[in-house]
Amino acid sequence: MLNNKVILITGGTGSFGKKFIDVVLKRFNPKKLIIYSRDEQKQFQLQQKLTGPKASIVRYFIGDVRDIDRLKLAMQDANIVIHAAALKHVPITEYNPFEAVKTNILGAQNVIDASFHSNVERVIALSTDKASSPINLYGATKLTSDKLFVAANNYKGDNELDPC
Repeated sequence: MLNNKVILITGGTGSFGKKFIDVVLKRFNPKKLIIYSRDEQKQFQLQQKLTGPKASIVRYFIGDVRDIDRLKLAMQDANIVIHAAALKHVPITEYNPFEAVKTNILGAQNVIDASFHSNVERVIALSTDKASSPINLYGATKLTSDKLFVAANNYKGDNELDPC
């Protein structure tokens, strides 16, 4: 499924993103792997770590899921989008609630809209157990994000894009 595909991962320098990249480069042969992240330092560190023949297919794209125009540019040739970008730390999201809303909810909608715009074939969005019966803002924003992706499936119907 991932062979000969252009894959973009939002939050590509986070803990999930780095592990995903390792697994994809070991087990599959993607055409290109685009790491979309707002953290320049983490991108630099990852670039220094990734070596070997498959390192040449990796692209580093500085951007934030809050910026839909940048997302559209990054997704131009993407077949598959893995949406892992989020503000995830409960105390930080409680202290900065609207920042969590902007990243986890508005950012998710931007990923959906940019995916529709770019005719991405498949979108996979990460969730969390905290989205089930949420008791904090983080869980509530991730529950909302999940519902946005489910609704996007309904909007797209049987066409190529399948955000899930």
